[in-house]
Formats: sequence, structure tokens, C-alpha cells
Amino acid sequence: MKMHFCIPVSQQRSDALGGRYVLYSVYLDGFLFCRVRYSQLHDWNEQLRRVFGNCLPPFPPKYYLAMTTAMADERRNQLEQYLQNVTMDPNVLRSDVFVEFLKLAQLNTFDITTKKAYLDIFLPNEESIKIEIITSDTAERVLEVASHKIGLCRELLGYFGLFLIEFGKEGKLSVVKKFADFELPYVSLGSSEVENCKVGLRKWYMDPSLDSMLMDCRAALDLLYMQAIQDIEKEWAKPTQAQRQKLAAFQEEDNQTKFLELAREVQHYGYLQLDPCTCDYPEPGSGAVLSVGNNEISCCITLPDSQTQDVIFQMSRVKCWQVTFLAFLLSSCLKKMISEKMVKLAAKNPEMVSALICVYFSLYVPTISQQLETNLHS
Repeated sequence: MKMHFCIPVSQQRSDALGGRYVLYSVYLDGFLFCRVRYSQLHDWNEQLRRVFGNCLPPFPPKYYLAMTTAMADERRNQLEQYLQNVTMDPNVLRSDVFVEFLKLAQLNTFDITTKKAYLDIFLPNEESIKIEIITSDTAERVLEVASHKIGLCRELLGYFGLFLIEFGKEGKLSVVKKFADFELPYVSLGSSEVENCKVGLRKWYMDPSLDSMLMDCRAALDLLYMQAIQDIEKEWAKPTQAQRQKLAAFQEEDNQTKFLELAREVQHYGYLQLDPCTCDYPEPGSGAVLSVGNNEISCCITLPDSQTQDVIFQMSRVKCWQVTFLAFLLSSCLKKMISEKMVKLAAKNPEMVSALICVYFSLYVPTISQQLETNLHS
């Protein structure tokens, strides 16, 4: 599926010979990822075409005369569309040509040299492990190193991910974003303007039944257990009083298996809770807390008169969604639920899945730039 790339702004720059060029600010999931010139993107596209041929999306043409303001805006929008569309092909996403270009662009933008470094990875119990990395290591590579250190089985890496997590006052925790596999966590962490952020390791699936795939690995079981305890303590998962008492007893016995078996019956277990926001449903100015998981979006809405209302949107009824500023994490969760549903369908009927792939790829409408540009200038 498309990734949340956008190019909300560009700048005119002068080169060493006095010529003029445009520098494009590329954002990923709402955060500045890199700054690149058209010529760099053009050369990258040529490299990709040598590998993948004409299956790539069209690339904006060169202009040999001075561009008007309208032409410059059109090129910026076309480059944005290109970045979004080229990421639809998983083979492109995993290719060396794709990854190496973006690694170098991110390093150069923030003036980071390739060298050895140490990175703290925070576990769901809020303790950390320190790992030795290279500053140019991707999130995929950093996850491998961290998983090896804690003994997580390599075949289970796909069930976990690295996240940018904000640790606020009074123990408040906020998941800001998930790192893309090709992203450089060392660079993204250092360049983030969000205060008190750290790199965290969490499970990355929205279907709680997938826990069963991890129970035979000691390290995976530990991570699930730690995250379940954290989610209950942060009130992301909401056990009844009777469930809470039983869970406390299992925790006292350190019976992780029984604890997780009961935890899976708890409301919103395995869901990701997003930061509070405002919405215009059912009334303008209503407050909302969204919890996403298990093929649904659960909304706890506080009306202007302080009354509360619970609303649930089933993913089976979601036809499309529009990505606006600060909604990237929600969109990532929706895409994850769709991909998990496709895997289940594939196990039952592979022919049906092949017919649905094109539909699912176009489910969300990435109208990002205008929203992000408004926030950048406000």
C-alpha cells in the first residue's frame, strides 16, 4: 500500500556556480525525512527503471525553460504522487536501489556521518537495552540487532516493530509513529522535534489472535506479557474488576501464559490507543479517544456538555479514508488491519485475494500536503 510520503514545501536555492535549483522537503508520516533536488530524484528513478522496467509510475518530465509558479507547484505535486505510488510495489520497497538512495538522502539532510553508535531500545516494561549499531542502519536492521540481544526468534521479527514513543509527565506514554523498515532510527530520533522521545520495541499486529503464533518463544512471550501489563496500567486495555483481580493473581504467580489467556478477553486488549483529539461527530467540538485493533475503531466521545458516548466503526464497513495532518498513525493501523485480513483470506481462497489486492491498495486517499503545509506555516 502507499506510504505516507508528502512534499508540502520547496525552496529556491543557489548552487556554487550561481545557478538556481529547487530543494524539496520530503516528509514521511508527518516528519521531515529528507531534502532532495529534482535531479537526484530523476537519477534515482532512472536507476529504479533499470531494475524494474516500465512497471514504475510515471516520473515528472524535465523542464528546459524557466518554470512558472504554477509549473513549480505542479511538479511538486507530481513528485509527491510519484513517491506515494512507487511504494505500492513491495519489491521496490525491499530493493537495494530504493533503500540505499533514501538512506543517503536522510543522512545527508541531517549531516550525519556513517559511524558506530549506541542506541537505547525501550521495552514495554519501560526498561531499555543498549545496542551497538551503525548510524546508517535501517529500522529493519536495528530490529534484528535488538531482537538478537533479547533472544527473540528471527522468524518472529515480522510480528514486532520499532516505534517513536513520547514519554510524558506522570507516566503518560504516546506512540508517535512506527518507523518504516527503510528509515534510519538513529537519524529520525535525533531530528525529531517531539520532546522526550525514545525508540521503543512493541508488537506490530492488530489481530489479538496472532498471539498464538508467538507463545512458544520465551522472548516473544516476555514481550507480550510486558506489553499487556503496560497497556492495562496505562488504561489502554480495560479489564473489569473481576478480570483485574484474576490478572493480579496470575501476575503475582508470574504465570504469563494464564495472564495472557485472560488478557485476550479484556476490552481493547492489543489495541493501540491514540492521543486525544477533537471531532465533529456527533457534534462539533466533541472530544474523542480512539482505540484501534481487532478490525475496528473504537471511539470514546465526550460531547460538549460532558456526556460520553461510545461509537464503534467496523473495518468491514470502511470504504476509504483520507489522510490528514497527525492522522498518519491511525492510517498505518488501518492498513495493518487490512493486510492481516488479506493474509487470512489468502489462507482460505488465494484467488479471491488476488482480485482484492488492487482494491485494498487504493482504499485510502492521501491528501496530505495541503494539510501539512497549513500546519507548517501556521
